[in-house]
Amino acid sequence: MTHKLILQDGSEIEGKSFGAGKSVSGEVVFATGMVGYPEALTDPSFCGQILVLTFPLVGNYGVPKKEKWESSKIQVKGLMVCNYIDTPSHHESEKTLGEWLKEEGIPALEIKDTRELTKKLRTKGVMLGKILCGENEIPFEDPNIENLVAKVSTKNIMQIGDGKKTIVVIDCGVKLNIVRRLSALGLKVIVVPWDTDVTKLPIPYSAVVISNGPGDPKKVAKTIENVKKLIAQKIPILGICLGNQILALACGGTTYKLKFGHRSQNQPAIESGTNRCYLTTQNHGFAVKKIPRGFREWFSNANDNTNEGIIHETEPLMSVQFHPESSPGPLDTDWIFDFFLKRARINTKK
Repeated sequence: MTHKLILQDGSEIEGKSFGAGKSVSGEVVFATGMVGYPEALTDPSFCGQILVLTFPLVGNYGVPKKEKWESSKIQVKGLMVCNYIDTPSHHESEKTLGEWLKEEGIPALEIKDTRELTKKLRTKGVMLGKILCGENEIPFEDPNIENLVAKVSTKNIMQIGDGKKTIVVIDCGVKLNIVRRLSALGLKVIVVPWDTDVTKLPIPYSAVVISNGPGDPKKVAKTIENVKKLIAQKIPILGICLGNQILALACGGTTYKLKFGHRSQNQPAIESGTNRCYLTTQNHGFAVKKIPRGFREWFSNANDNTNEGIIHETEPLMSVQFHPESSPGPLDTDWIFDFFLKRARINTKK
């Protein structure tokens, strides 16, 4: 059976299948991290996308237990690698990557040159593509025309932790390590669906976190309107990744689609007004363009000067485009949480 990736520009790349034998369509993107494929594959921000991993060896440390994942399932539509290793060696490995992909019905191809494919996506920009297994022809599908956040967000309100202070997380596709980190700081964490009007919750809370998530931030108009209500009530807000874009839009800023996005654990973010550069984990295809009135740029990307965060001049309103809970250094930007809690005047037990 022939297996291949077909791009919207007509390019065809044949490969060897090590995942599920089915055809899928989505947006083809690349990530440049050396490790972290279990976290990447379960990151809801990859919903609707076919992921190309640039690191040449993938699968060598297997798949850890579910408690280590960023969500309850694999979120990517498909996977492309250069060299798949089916003999993993790691004390936390529960199964091989191939076994996991087949269990969850996700196709994956081993191809000869992920470098050439990545160069094409950098030059032309991310584009639509489809993995074909056999003769199962399918059309191209653009995931960005739909509300992907509604697909990945929780349907029910959940509580994690038992701290004295409560923080609400608006789940736009939250990576579970954000929830784990907030809980570890001594907070009671209430996770709510993406379209929840938090101002109407029948519980007291001290602050709100707007999570990461997939797709175009303008598709979540309901979330943006609800964030405006929180701002009007002077509720402290921290946005993460998509949350950075949502906070900007709620306050009058603008966003736009990047040519090929930021997806890796090695994105350099410079803190504005300083010479400090932090190693950050990122996964997004959109960014803030116009910074809202009353805010200033908090961080910028050292590679392309795009916005990496905004912070209000006087109010406890701030957001980062990267993931402070996923510090690859290993604790480069973990201080963001403490900084926010201090600005929000929230005391927690550690």
